[in-house]
Amino acid sequence: MSEKNNKKKHASLLARLFMPRNGIEEKDIDIFKEEQMQSPGRTVIKNFISNKLSMTGLIVFVCIFLFVIIGPIFFVQDLSYEESTQINLAPGLDMMDIPKGLQGKVEDIAIGSSFSVGVSKTGGLYIWGKTQVLPTINLKDLPKGIKGKKFVKVAAGIDHVVALTDQNELIAWGNKRLKQIDINPDIKFDGGKIVQLIAGYQITGVVMDNGNAYLFGNTSLNDAKIRRKYQGEITKLAFTSDALIALTKAGDVVYMGSNDSSVSKIPEGLKDGSVKDIATSGFTAAALKNDGSVVVWGNLKNNEDKIPETKSKVVSIQGGRYHYTAVLEDGSVIAWGKNNFGQASVPSIKGVKKVFSGAYQNYAITKDGKVTTFGLKGYLLGTDELGRDLLNRIVNGGRMTMTMGAVSVVISVFIGVIIGGVSGFFGGTVDILLQRLTEMVSSIPFLPFAMILSSIVGGKLPEGARIFMIMVILGVLSWTGLARLVRAQVLAEREQEFVTAARAMGIKELTIVFKHIIPNVISVIIVTATLDFATCMLTESSLSFLGFGVALPRPTWGNMLNGCINSVVIKSFWWRWVFPSILLGVCCICINLVGDGLRDAIDPKSNER
Repeated sequence: MSEKNNKKKHASLLARLFMPRNGIEEKDIDIFKEEQMQSPGRTVIKNFISNKLSMTGLIVFVCIFLFVIIGPIFFVQDLSYEESTQINLAPGLDMMDIPKGLQGKVEDIAIGSSFSVGVSKTGGLYIWGKTQVLPTINLKDLPKGIKGKKFVKVAAGIDHVVALTDQNELIAWGNKRLKQIDINPDIKFDGGKIVQLIAGYQITGVVMDNGNAYLFGNTSLNDAKIRRKYQGEITKLAFTSDALIALTKAGDVVYMGSNDSSVSKIPEGLKDGSVKDIATSGFTAAALKNDGSVVVWGNLKNNEDKIPETKSKVVSIQGGRYHYTAVLEDGSVIAWGKNNFGQASVPSIKGVKKVFSGAYQNYAITKDGKVTTFGLKGYLLGTDELGRDLLNRIVNGGRMTMTMGAVSVVISVFIGVIIGGVSGFFGGTVDILLQRLTEMVSSIPFLPFAMILSSIVGGKLPEGARIFMIMVILGVLSWTGLARLVRAQVLAEREQEFVTAARAMGIKELTIVFKHIIPNVISVIIVTATLDFATCMLTESSLSFLGFGVALPRPTWGNMLNGCINSVVIKSFWWRWVFPSILLGVCCICINLVGDGLRDAIDPKSNER
């Protein structure tokens, strides 16, 4: 048996020595021999790919990187944008999710700042959207005794709702700070009915079928007053953000305030009995004349006067925050004005009977009762304290944070490689001087020094120069660690044979350093630069968070957290700090994982040490 075993061993040995490679199984090849046959680059890549944790970090980081670099193409940033009606809205795309019980049975719909209220043909009351208008007020919390009542009309303001029952009873709920839900005791029905129920910013209006109108709420802010000479003649009211107009039975448009405003100057031709309907947006007013033409006046900065040309006459008109929607005689719908949320982009619908518009939403009701919606569905990541889309700011802020981190790393690598390379190669007095300089810079308290320098110099510079200065500060103060590493590597490499050969050939010393030695230590530079990238991002975010970095309104992930340092925001508006901090944290963790993976791939024995 022993002779047979010896023969088998000899045969196996001969096969390994003389047989071609494809005759041997892959598992029989020693991994170290296989790596010796590969280039160093391929070996590093293979080792890195085999590290699942580092590969996961790389994939996640690339996704975030593409998200913030490509995203601004689609999420255009307007640094001057503010919207008081959209402040601190929770994440979600449910602003136009009409309840099933209202589908095909719509009697009336009123649109508030971030919510909508509807009444069905059977008298049911429904509310949907972002109903948490204040930390302590949710409009879904209906008043006691409201169950069992049948409703016929509703009106929605910024943060309150008013509803009318079939028994001519007014019920209001929501924010009561300025008495916008305290029903006016002067309202007298006297057998009459309410023909219009309207709510505006902190104000509510009622129009009776006898032509009388009543207001309750903050009439001073809205410059609203029902003048005696118009009582008994009013058929419709319309609020802007700060004013009130009315339509009389005679077909005239009148201004119901005492101060000048954007809509106080009524155009000529609207006081001759030719107007049959009125509507308002935030700072403009529109009148629909008997001949189907529309006249718009006021602060027209959002193109509210750019009325589309149509072959059919306009029969009714509704106004939103910065847009108008109109129903045509042929049952089609047109819209114009600001279109930042698609509120002026009308889908292909026909046979429309009525349109309910307000804020940034539109509900088109066809003759068969079908409801078609278009406009703002909501904000995927919510809004901030100024009503700005958090997703938009995270995308643009991430690009700024990553750009500043990358430029800072480039500056620190440039300085660190030069000082480390020269110090390590020349040694002697040059080495001593450069190392003392390195120690002086590294002894500076980094964050306090950057804060002081930024506050002293940054306030005197324009925005672009300030941002560049911050990047330079980060780069100039963060090169010391890399310089020491490069010096140590150069000290080891300068004794190699290729350096001696280069000197013998008469190559200049600086050329030897930067063309022959530095390429041989590039792996250390890459790993260190990768890890420093995350550090620079965190430092920039810290400076911006403390108010010494990029100034608002330009966003970065750091200064987005600056307004989230009080207990109300942390508890009630969690999305304002959760999403930016998660992205910043995940991004930095992924960069560190990639850096660790590169270090292990370049030097597989580092784990053993």
